[in-house]
Amino acid sequence: MTGIDLFAGVGGMSTGAIQAGIDVVFAVECEKNAATAYKRNHPGCEVFPEDIRHLSSDKIKSIPRDPKGTIIFGGPPCQGFSYSNTRTRKAENPNNWLFEEFARVVATWLPDFFVFENVQGITNTAKGLFLDAILDEFDRLKYTTTYGLLNALSHGIPQDRTRFFLVGARTTKAVQLPQRPVATELTVRDAIADLPDLDNGASIDCVPYSNVHPSVYAQRLRNGSSECSANFVTNNSKEVLRRYSFVPPGGNWEDIPAAMMKNYKDRNRCHTRIYHRLHYDRWSTVIGNYRKNMLIHPSANRGLSVREAARIQSFPDSYQFHGSIGFQQQQVGNAVPPLLARAVFEAIRIAC
Repeated sequence: MTGIDLFAGVGGMSTGAIQAGIDVVFAVECEKNAATAYKRNHPGCEVFPEDIRHLSSDKIKSIPRDPKGTIIFGGPPCQGFSYSNTRTRKAENPNNWLFEEFARVVATWLPDFFVFENVQGITNTAKGLFLDAILDEFDRLKYTTTYGLLNALSHGIPQDRTRFFLVGARTTKAVQLPQRPVATELTVRDAIADLPDLDNGASIDCVPYSNVHPSVYAQRLRNGSSECSANFVTNNSKEVLRRYSFVPPGGNWEDIPAAMMKNYKDRNRCHTRIYHRLHYDRWSTVIGNYRKNMLIHPSANRGLSVREAARIQSFPDSYQFHGSIGFQQQQVGNAVPPLLARAVFEAIRIAC
């Protein structure tokens, strides 16, 4: 199948698509650092590094098609639908209507299938207005749709991360979303225990692995590599590191003495993921904006490295990110876990 990735980011969905046997030939990503990283990891794919609203119909029609099948996939910016961003969960937010650009490309290229991905909050933002509008638009385009919520934890990823997926097919038969295939959830230990020991503020790119024997999951992501890149850790202040020292595995900001949290206007409004320390023997919380949340390494008093976060997201160790540490952290946190995307694409391949 030939694939197009819209709102591609660093390429989490493309990576899953390629692992499922899809030839991704075109991608759209306007953030320059993410677009550069995407090109680096997918050199055979043409990247349109501009706002999708500048992508012309003629350009869309010129994208190569495979007679065996075609697919468009992607997730428009999701901040407006996020539960953690209530101020933007309104119909008036223009970014909330970028799904119309997704639909425009689908209407122009008319692929056999599409996959629309987003945060779970899209199901009830503005009392379901956006979901209803999306379903109506694809019904008008004669697609049979299936949608639902999938948790990465149930698809071989050590992270409790739930995402919304809408799959459309230009047939009367709907594609069934992948069922939960994994009986035993993976842990943070499975994901990162074999990675290098790092200090606060580490800024070394390529480092050999530690002497810890890798789990099956880690071996899969190593794929024969002898070292890993992106060993970058935020250089937190001494005050922040002191706060870290009070948080036990599985704990959060509530374990930090109130006197040390005075810079928070209302300490009681902190959500549970603020200053959350991961637990080696449990799965991870969402790898989103993990620097802002001050997500803590399970045993060291520091934040997660870019590679550790990428491991928890199921990116291969060969995957490269681009830009300052802040941009790289954002690229990892915003991505769809590749193995979750792969499960969706494999379900579509089965339906073919």
